[in-house]
Amino acid sequence: MWGETLRSKARKATARAVGDGLERLAERLRAGGGLPLDVILPDGARISFGQTPRVVMTIHDEATVAQLAHPTLAVLGEAFIDQRIDVDGDLMEVLPVADRLAAAGGAPVTARVAAALARHTPKQDRADIGFHYDVGNDFYRLWLDERMVYSCAYFPRGDESIDAAQEAKLDHICRKLRLAPGERMLDIGCGWGGLVLHAAQRYGVRATGITLSDNQFQLARERVAQANLSDRVEILLLDYREVVDRCGAASFDKVSSIGMFEHVGIRNLPQYFDIAQRALRERGLFLNHGITSSDVDSRPIGSGVGDFIAKYVFPHGELPHLHVAIREMSAQGFEVFDVESLRPHYAKTLTHWSRRLEARLGEAAQTIDARRLRVWRAYLAGCAYGFSQGWMNIYQVLASKQTTAGPTELPLSREWLYR
Repeated sequence: MWGETLRSKARKATARAVGDGLERLAERLRAGGGLPLDVILPDGARISFGQTPRVVMTIHDEATVAQLAHPTLAVLGEAFIDQRIDVDGDLMEVLPVADRLAAAGGAPVTARVAAALARHTPKQDRADIGFHYDVGNDFYRLWLDERMVYSCAYFPRGDESIDAAQEAKLDHICRKLRLAPGERMLDIGCGWGGLVLHAAQRYGVRATGITLSDNQFQLARERVAQANLSDRVEILLLDYREVVDRCGAASFDKVSSIGMFEHVGIRNLPQYFDIAQRALRERGLFLNHGITSSDVDSRPIGSGVGDFIAKYVFPHGELPHLHVAIREMSAQGFEVFDVESLRPHYAKTLTHWSRRLEARLGEAAQTIDARRLRVWRAYLAGCAYGFSQGWMNIYQVLASKQTTAGPTELPLSREWLYR
């Protein structure tokens, strides 16, 4: 009996000491103006961070309390998906609070090193794509736009709905590529077919889309058939490295790659851009739309965010800096014509996606397990905040295949981009 009493007292003393560490963090933040955050400890005690709380974090175990005395965003994210903490509040407000909490927590700063580069074999890439994209079409339908376009939208005014903004993005791409009736277009990483369908319907091209996702392949083919476009749109379950062997060299007038090159791997970029230029005819246009690192050395996002995304969302994803992408494009015979940052547009897109998912959590819980749903909630809201803060960027890079000397086929000004 005495032994049990002593153990009980020891546990309580430990809990107080652990809670004291979080209380000291709260004191530092209160002294600096505070945060709109309250934290509820496992014993029910409540710590105020100095402002009327818009976010309430409930911690369920003492080990997590100890971790949160020196938190990182990765620690907070993992605790959330493991259900060791629960969060009440708008996730768009939770992320700024979590970021300030991590910054004030004084977690040891480790030296940032270059990301370990994966080998990205066809087998590995197919497995990684399946992990992310084959979650289930019903899940994606809940929060994407009506076309299921899973890439950064385009907001000409800023107040468009997600459906209107995605249509504007598709038109923006098609105008940049100067699509004309009868041309042959290749879309590398075509998703559920939104761009190839739009390009065929509105611009009269013959389009081929390739994907490694079984779910995307099946649904995209169904959508092509439903639109009566099977004679003009082809969907292939194909690795980009096989496209020239399958379709032929110089067989396309225009090539697009939207939100795909993040999966290629930095060491594979020369091969990726070489495949794109070999698929194109001379003077054909290539538009690469992809997320890039804000770090000039292409190092991962800090505070453990990059590791979290790699572990739970995009296995083996790698983000090169813009200059790396342009260098490798140029080395493979492309002349870069136009570069456009869409970072504010992606912050808006992700905010739309996050809010749409949050509004349908009950339905989402019927399509994926609870833990994976928490991963997606943290991922979408976290990326919305990350793009708003400039932790990463996203660029559309338009280039012309120029392997022989001479002019491009492009006009002398960019007026045509916005007509």
